[in-house]
Amino acid sequence: MNTERVVKLFRDITTQTLMEALAVILVAILLVWLSQKLLPWLAERVHSSRRLFVLALIPTIRILVLVAALLWIVPLFIEPTVQNTLAILGAAGLAIGFALKDYVSSLLAGAVAAYELPYRPGDWIEVEGIYGEVRHVGMRVVEVVTPSDTVVFIPHQKLWTGLIHNANNGGVSLMCVVSFYLAPDHDAHEVRRVLQDVTLSSPYLKLSRPVLVLLEEQPWGTHYRIKAYPMDPRQQFQFMSDLTARGKDSLRKMPVSFARIPPEQAMDLGAESDP
Repeated sequence: MNTERVVKLFRDITTQTLMEALAVILVAILLVWLSQKLLPWLAERVHSSRRLFVLALIPTIRILVLVAALLWIVPLFIEPTVQNTLAILGAAGLAIGFALKDYVSSLLAGAVAAYELPYRPGDWIEVEGIYGEVRHVGMRVVEVVTPSDTVVFIPHQKLWTGLIHNANNGGVSLMCVVSFYLAPDHDAHEVRRVLQDVTLSSPYLKLSRPVLVLLEEQPWGTHYRIKAYPMDPRQQFQFMSDLTARGKDSLRKMPVSFARIPPEQAMDLGAESDP
């Protein structure tokens, strides 16, 4: 009886059916391959504001192609009745649930990521202490390249349990923070003016975004923070290095002294300034 039920699930498989299924698979592979090659090429040739949007289309197109291929192929082999569909979904769910729980969890999280877009290609994210640029969003993992040019593969499963920090969230603006620590006896208004001039004269500055110079008094001295935006998120480290180098040079020409921070307080400041 069970054998008869299994047989009723499937259609009569012919050579034409196999050829049609093979053709669908080849077309799907070709479309996915073309999207992964052509869209990055196109993204490098459009305006920066549209570059991230074009890159974000890659995982979406891949999912749509795979879903369309499955919807085409499955009815070729299986009689599309309600009973057959429920039986197949139940059996597949049990098998996948026991054998590939973590893998399927990452796949489901990948589908959620494609819908909610917590990160896109071109975003700068931090996940469990790993900070870098999203280069590729796959079905199971997101590929991140760190500032030290290390490629890290992070499972989408982290969506369920971890915090994801997105520095630019699909946009072309990413705030950078540069800190200076001075002894308390100085003219704070003059220091703010000098640091603001240093920022406004940077070749990496995005002039359409605000420039802020904030200060906070501490027991050991005064903590200055420059908050500004580079023209492109990929320039953030050149921008911060430029502000740090020219800022220190300008401050050395003033009657100010750099603060000496106790080690334990330096660790607290480092935790506060993490991206």
